Amino acid sequence: MAFVSVSLFAVRVLQMLLPVEKAGQLLPEPMSAALFLVSLDMPISLEYPNIHEAVVAYLEQLNSENYSIYKRTAEAVYSIECTCNFLSDVGKEGERNLLELVELADQALGSFSYHQHFPLIKEIICLCSKIWKSAQASPLLQGESQKVFLRMLSHPLLQVKVETYNCCLEIIKECLGVHNVTKPVSSLCNGIHFLLHPKVLYEISAFGIQEPKNEVNAAARAILLYLLQGRLMMTAVTWNKFIESLCPVIPVLQGYADTEDPLGNSILLLSKGSPEAGEGALPCTTRLKSLLRLLLVRKPSVRSLALKLLACHLTREEGADTKRPSIDARVLSRVTNLFIVKKPIELKLDDRRELVIKLETVEKVYEIFTSDDIDLVLRKSAAEQLAVIMQDIKMHAVVKKLHLVDKIIEYLNECVGQDGEVIECLIQPCLTLLRKVLCADPVMRMALSQQSSLLILLFRVSLIFRENCAVVTEVGALFCLLLFDEVSRMDMWSINPSTKPSPSVFSLPVSVFRRYHLPVRVVGHHAVSPYSMVVPLSADCLALKPVSDMLRIAWNLSWYHGSDNLLKQTNSEPKIQEFSDALKLSTEDTLALKVTHTASGLKDCLHSIVEAAVHREVRAAVTRMSFYLLNDRLSLKSGAGPCGITLKSLSWHTALNRFLQVLPASTEDEKLLIDIIHFLNKLLKEQRKNSSVELLNWLLELLLRHSPNPLLDLLVLTESQAQEETDDIRTAVRQQLQKELIALFNTLLLSFIAVTDRKCLELFYVFQTQLALKLLQCLRVTDAPHFYGLPSLERTLRGMAHLTASPGWSSHSPLTKPFEICVKYLSGLLEVITSFYVERGGNAMSFMGKGVTKSTILCLLHLSHEMMAQAQNLEWMSLWFLPLGSHSEEHSPTQQGLAWLIPLWVDRDPEVRFTSLGLGSALTTLETGCMALANSCQNISGGLWGTVVNILLDQSECSMVRREAAFILQNLLVIPMPSVILKDYTWQGPCVHDEDSGLSLTGKPALQALLYHCHFYEHLNQMVKHCYLGRYTFDLNFSALDRTSEGSDLNGLDDSLKFWRAPSRMSNQDQDSSSLSTLETMVAPSSGSAEFPPLGPSAVSLPEASHDQFVAQVMGQPETVSAQLPRGTSLPAALPRQCVVTPPLLSAVCGLLDGLLAIAPGDGARAFQQARLIELLCRIADATLLESCVQELKAPLPLSPPTEHTQAQKSSGTSSLPDCVLDASVRCEQSKHTAHVSFLLEYLSSLSRLLQSCLLVDPDLVIQDELLKPLITNIIGVLTICTKDVLDVELISAFYHTWTHLFNLLATFLRKAAVASLPSITVGLAKHWTAVIDMWCTCVGLSTTCPTLSTAGLQFLSVLLTEEAKRHLRDKDKANECQGPSVASLLDKTQENQKSLERLNEVILQCYEGKSSKDVLKRVAANALMSLLAVSRRAQKHALKAGLIDTCMEQMKHINAQLNLDSLRPGKAALKKQEDGFIKELSISMQLLRNCLYQNEECKEAALEAHLVPVLHSLWPWLLMDDSLMQIALQLLCVYTANFPNGCSSLCWSSYGLHPVQPAYRGAPGASLMGCILKLASQMPLENTAVQQMVFMFLSNLALSHDCKGVIQKSNFLQNFLSLTLPKGGNKHLSNLTILWLKLLLNISFGEDGQQMILRLDGCLDLLTEMSKYKHKSSPSIPLLIFHNICFSPANKPKILANEKVISVLAACLESENQNAQRIGAAALWALIHNYQKAKTTLKNPSIKRRVDEAYSLAKKTFSNSEETPLNAYYLKCLENLVQLLNSS
Repeated sequence: MAFVSVSLFAVRVLQMLLPVEKAGQLLPEPMSAALFLVSLDMPISLEYPNIHEAVVAYLEQLNSENYSIYKRTAEAVYSIECTCNFLSDVGKEGERNLLELVELADQALGSFSYHQHFPLIKEIICLCSKIWKSAQASPLLQGESQKVFLRMLSHPLLQVKVETYNCCLEIIKECLGVHNVTKPVSSLCNGIHFLLHPKVLYEISAFGIQEPKNEVNAAARAILLYLLQGRLMMTAVTWNKFIESLCPVIPVLQGYADTEDPLGNSILLLSKGSPEAGEGALPCTTRLKSLLRLLLVRKPSVRSLALKLLACHLTREEGADTKRPSIDARVLSRVTNLFIVKKPIELKLDDRRELVIKLETVEKVYEIFTSDDIDLVLRKSAAEQLAVIMQDIKMHAVVKKLHLVDKIIEYLNECVGQDGEVIECLIQPCLTLLRKVLCADPVMRMALSQQSSLLILLFRVSLIFRENCAVVTEVGALFCLLLFDEVSRMDMWSINPSTKPSPSVFSLPVSVFRRYHLPVRVVGHHAVSPYSMVVPLSADCLALKPVSDMLRIAWNLSWYHGSDNLLKQTNSEPKIQEFSDALKLSTEDTLALKVTHTASGLKDCLHSIVEAAVHREVRAAVTRMSFYLLNDRLSLKSGAGPCGITLKSLSWHTALNRFLQVLPASTEDEKLLIDIIHFLNKLLKEQRKNSSVELLNWLLELLLRHSPNPLLDLLVLTESQAQEETDDIRTAVRQQLQKELIALFNTLLLSFIAVTDRKCLELFYVFQTQLALKLLQCLRVTDAPHFYGLPSLERTLRGMAHLTASPGWSSHSPLTKPFEICVKYLSGLLEVITSFYVERGGNAMSFMGKGVTKSTILCLLHLSHEMMAQAQNLEWMSLWFLPLGSHSEEHSPTQQGLAWLIPLWVDRDPEVRFTSLGLGSALTTLETGCMALANSCQNISGGLWGTVVNILLDQSECSMVRREAAFILQNLLVIPMPSVILKDYTWQGPCVHDEDSGLSLTGKPALQALLYHCHFYEHLNQMVKHCYLGRYTFDLNFSALDRTSEGSDLNGLDDSLKFWRAPSRMSNQDQDSSSLSTLETMVAPSSGSAEFPPLGPSAVSLPEASHDQFVAQVMGQPETVSAQLPRGTSLPAALPRQCVVTPPLLSAVCGLLDGLLAIAPGDGARAFQQARLIELLCRIADATLLESCVQELKAPLPLSPPTEHTQAQKSSGTSSLPDCVLDASVRCEQSKHTAHVSFLLEYLSSLSRLLQSCLLVDPDLVIQDELLKPLITNIIGVLTICTKDVLDVELISAFYHTWTHLFNLLATFLRKAAVASLPSITVGLAKHWTAVIDMWCTCVGLSTTCPTLSTAGLQFLSVLLTEEAKRHLRDKDKANECQGPSVASLLDKTQENQKSLERLNEVILQCYEGKSSKDVLKRVAANALMSLLAVSRRAQKHALKAGLIDTCMEQMKHINAQLNLDSLRPGKAALKKQEDGFIKELSISMQLLRNCLYQNEECKEAALEAHLVPVLHSLWPWLLMDDSLMQIALQLLCVYTANFPNGCSSLCWSSYGLHPVQPAYRGAPGASLMGCILKLASQMPLENTAVQQMVFMFLSNLALSHDCKGVIQKSNFLQNFLSLTLPKGGNKHLSNLTILWLKLLLNISFGEDGQQMILRLDGCLDLLTEMSKYKHKSSPSIPLLIFHNICFSPANKPKILANEKVISVLAACLESENQNAQRIGAAALWALIHNYQKAKTTLKNPSIKRRVDEAYSLAKKTFSNSEETPLNAYYLKCLENLVQLLNSS
């Protein structure tokens, strides 16, 4: 156990302190040996794989030799695992993956040298046989299995070879034995197909037979003999397959030919076959080559037999009678040793880099050699020269192009002819040339080797020149090249054939050299088998004990398939051993496995506890369990490690329960309880992030049980126990017990942060209060606080700090009220702070008791928030008051106040300063607290305001202290302060008095004077400029807990502070100010002078600035910031002893500036502008920086901690327990990333709130191009940051909080400065459109969990679309203006994000439909949906698909039914509020319908099918009661009927019977909704212009419908037009109602039936004529247009001509100054006169004709070609036609 823990610890220390690449330089040799041992420890590698990987990495750098041994051992271990897996899988029944089995078999071969488990060989060979036996097996599977088989045949271990060959022999005997003669041959002989392959036969022939060991070569010979003699036992297919596979191997196999040996004789029989042998014999060419090859064997008898067989070939050759020599016994008897030469030829050519002889010279020599006209002597000489030249391979290409080989074969044929003696002189150089060409050209060599005629030709030449040794040697060399060509190509026998061409160098296997007498000397290959493998481990390595131990354990683990099965096997009765004893586990191996295997070890521990007879055994078992927890932490697994997982499955609670339910009776009992509590504490810490509810429930039930309750009772000593504390040992044990108990309770409190189980939480709440009461008792009985030795007091206060950090800790006592508990706590804590700190002048003279002060002030801070929550009124502030002065001053008047808090603000410890200022910030959230604190500072120079401002502006102060000072100022500004002194006003604000002038200021003027005097805004300017945005390089954890004995966890006060700060700021000021410690932000100053001098005596300052004793860092010397600053930030170079300004401080500053702007808007805005604060603050907002931080946060943590953390640990100079070090190393980097991102998000939230205030007060502060564009870019960048993989819940909440404020800011921009901000916003959104859509979907989808974010996102979307629509309306008349991208176009025109857009529509619809009518979010979603539907066709399409139209219609029907039902009930006044709610819902539904139908015919058809008109008809009485509702309904109808004839016609249908209206007193509806509309238009009062305008707009739409015009005509509605009155007196303008009527008549006049309706109105033309004389700004020519339309109908022309007033008006138009009127008049006259002769006569009136001519001549002059437009051209055309028609007869 110790070895495992020490190993893990050593590796973790190495990871923390030393990069892997530096290990070889710094680590000593003993460390290398230790790492080597750990790397070969199999149990550790299994249980802690990440540690094992780290060990191997360091070992690789340290010792390459040991690393090589490890790697080879690891390969052997893997091979062993594959071996056991193969043996397990191959025996399974059913379908098996044969390819995987073959792969396992291949890997298994490497470990044979260790385990020598020979049954594996038989299984593998049987598998290969089975694979090749099947005809359906894939070539890949056959090839892979063959590789495995070849490796087994050539295995370097002799026993493996012997077993392999014997297994193969057994299979052959089984398949081809005589006993199978009665069985079907085909079903048996297929089992040997795995042997029938050239590579297998080559291996057996070349290496198996030649193996020195008799066991191998005898089996190999037997295998070949069985195959060669087994033709009768094989099928024809199998035998042919064998012959085909044997052909390439025959050159090797013939070396064993012998007339006396059975195998040799069988080999000779292959060559003896005659051409008539038929199928199953060797091919003719192969047989000829085999006979010629026998001439080269070493046995003379074989050569003689070969000559006899060759004689038959020669005599049977075609044309044998005409060829030399004649074959007879005399010739053959003399050539038995024909090719047995004394001087073999060296087959070696040159390959020079440069050509020595020119190519032209070679060609000329070749011409001489082949020329028939040149003497043979010269030709021979040329041939000899060519032979010399051909020694260079580069020359071969030239002669091969000239067909040298063909020429040589031609000369050889001439030589063997009857007249061949003439050319014999050329034969030797020809043979030499042919040899050299073939030696370098494997392609040609292969081609010629298949030509039997050439082989016989060469043999005849050798017989002719049998006495010429040189010629015979050349022929022998050629035979070697041609007869052994198959075995010369190495790639043919490779296990993985290469695609590259084979090398040109000719070489032969070594086995050929041994068996043949070759007339050549060539390079040899395959001295060993090409299939042989390298064994991973040599004998020397196997002799090493760590290696053999690792392999032995690996074998057993693999054999039993894991540790669990192996350990079960060792614990059970021994069974028959299936492997050798050498592989059996030793006792030490079994023990190591049991101890290292966590599950087994923990079970043993629990068993020991249950069976223990004495305390020592239990303590030992609990200690071992603690070691397992430690190992989990050392391996960075924590609660998810083996120990944590195992403990969750074991019933260890029962085993420990008996020790926790009784009070200890002796010192030994207490020691045992200490160990158990220590174990529980460690277990809780390990499982904090994923706490076990079962464990927490068990602990809480144990802690809340009725008497005895030892764990809580032991916190407070009884009187008898106190009297027993005379024994030092007993006292020390008891103190240690209390220490462990408080540590356990602290950890338990922190474990409940993420718990959600209701039962567990209820128990926890009760435990909190019970613990609070116990700790209060501990505080009362603690040593007197005036003594220095206060460990118990500090311990108690630390527990209180953890307890009070959780809200509601006092509210679960059945006997004591929460506020009473708080008061008791306050009394005790104030007593401690008074006795220990205030009366002793703080800790200025000593550091003793520093932890007491920290913990006390932190408890008071937590207590302030608890009292705010539990107090029934605000009168509790006086309880915090303490008398000023010491107790010795009996006669001095006692003054109550908070003056005791002020010295803590200037304490030497920055944590105390921070916490005490935080307490001041908490108390000042109440008005009484502000007043009490202000009154307590009256005797201090500058008072409360000056003191806090001084702290805020102190450049040497750390950020977190200054931040709390800013919060106090922000709270002080919340209370309204007067501008002048008011006697009865309790809060006067700051007071400033000038001693020189005697002038005093109070309230706002004093505040302005104070800020001016302190150069407040100038200091803020410098503060913002020097903000550091980098990630801090210091440790974020408080040091107080590190220095104490029970502070082994680093999750002490820092966690409690974080737990308190987050909810308090969020609830009070809507900001997440949870910041971790910024103590270590001190920057090393550089020389120089400051821009602004530090506040001196002239400024409002603190009495004695005790900051001279400032200690920047608790753990040691101030640490400088070494990280590189990001772009745009800089550290102050000239300010002496200046701390870093952090984003959390600037967040508080933004809140303070927001308050100052609210107090004095004008002065604040001017000050901001002068100091350029807004611009500087906006520059800090950097989306790129934030996104990079989030990306770092998503990246997995490295195994080695960063160097900066290591340096921080070195500089601290502290030492602690291993688990503390590891906890810090693991979590530090993640905490820094998370905190950094949280700080930046908090700053963005504060900045956005400040900018919103600026926009409300003075938009010019923000609306500047150089500020606005980058700001909006950064805002959109932050909104589109992907947080999908961020796992921290608090960080995600911070993102949502920030996004909410950013959405609100963008919406404020659009509301207050849309013209300036809208272009930048749309451009930014378009740039990140994909991410923007996803972001909107995410935000809207959080409507349940984060409704504020959903509301903000929807409001921004609604405002954005609305403002964009307004801009579109403003800019639509501006021609050719370059418009930027619009959100509306992005919604509809982008194709790549269509699914995301559909999802956005879907989530908005779900948000709208899924909320109740009373939910504010429903209204917000409705507004967003309205805006979206108004601009996006895709949104309309999706809404139609989602059934929004049907939903709205059903809701309208439901509302109508409810309204009708309520109207029948008594007490209508009480129902008015409910009725208003229905009206609002109805309004929303109709507006959604209106926007959904806008310019969408498909949606209109759906509304028609859903009976929109009947539903509105049924609602008509309710619409008449509410003008706004009527206006919305009319808008809906206008949109519905626009360009939709079917919709217009539907209004004419009668719907009375479908939807009756019950309340008769409201007025029965007409037969159709059209009738209701006409009635409304007839009775509409003049003052209701909005509804009146909508009615006539709607009627104008209907006027375009034939059906509707019929209803209008029948209703006599148009008669109302004749009753209109014209303006009188000097008023020349028509009324709005008249204009509405004219527009209606104009639409009616578009059709001939409508024109007839107008003409049937008596006096209508005259009235229109009169109206044409009046003016109207928007529509001056409507009467003229009506006349114009009527003139186009032939039926109407007589009536127009009959009305002289109309003709006069039209003629007068030609002289009008209005060009539109001119065009209308000309077109009307032309239409009137066209094809109407009577009109010509009438219009030829001189007056009209004159006007036409003058207008035509004027138009021709006025409208030149350059000014001609389509309208002008039309005007000219009208006049031209008029002139022609009037001038014609």
